[in-house]
Amino acid sequence: MRASLLQIDVNDDESVASRRRRVADLVRDQAGVDLVVLPELWTTGAFAYEGFGAWAEPLDGPTHEAMSKAASDAGVWLHAGSIPERAASGTGSAAEAPLYNTSLVYSPAGERVAAYRKIHRFGFDKGEAVLMGAGTELVTVRLPETVLGVATCYDLRFPELFRGLVDAGAQTFVLPAGWPERRRAHWTLLAQARAVENQAYVLACGTAGTHAGVPQAGHSIVVDPWGEVLAEAGPDEEILTVEFDPAKVAETREQFPALKDRLLGLDTPTR
Repeated sequence: MRASLLQIDVNDDESVASRRRRVADLVRDQAGVDLVVLPELWTTGAFAYEGFGAWAEPLDGPTHEAMSKAASDAGVWLHAGSIPERAASGTGSAAEAPLYNTSLVYSPAGERVAAYRKIHRFGFDKGEAVLMGAGTELVTVRLPETVLGVATCYDLRFPELFRGLVDAGAQTFVLPAGWPERRRAHWTLLAQARAVENQAYVLACGTAGTHAGVPQAGHSIVVDPWGEVLAEAGPDEEILTVEFDPAKVAETREQFPALKDRLLGLDTPTR
């Protein structure tokens, strides 16, 4: 497979609408690859908490429309990163509708095939942790060559989520993020750890730039099932394209069958 991770520069000088148009064009430019991955909350910025409510949109909102068409135009599988989703409230009041950090995945035909609401919210007692609801379901997506396990940013710190994705059939983890520069060492370490312990590929796509005063780590990374780094971006906006062999997951699990020795499981609903 050939994958392109689009490490988008998210900064306060570019409007959401302008960045959405620019990123859609970048996706179209990836025609010929199999899978394109975008970062977390690239429309607003993962640390731009004040804008979550104002820029939140439904699943069929403007970002969906732009990404669906871009995926179709390019003929690629597209993990479109995540958006601040405003879910239906049930009361008719948009102001009372809950917010989620929701990832969107599209087929080469432009069909939205999955939406994942981030389970682990970052911020402790502020920001995303108090402004957004928590997802409850693990999400996998079956491609012709591999099964994607979907996770988002702070999820990377919770290995039990990835074990659950493995139990659901995941072979390749795709993780969009808005990871801060001050904890970049953790980003690399945890991406390799999730790959090694689950004998799976990790495709982790972060943002570049500075938004809401927080410098971003960049350094999007692709790790193979043995923990070897196949490709890594620098700190600035970059398109990281890598070829990898999905068959290596089964080969690795056969050669070193550590997963068969598991004694503890995870009872999380899957779909």
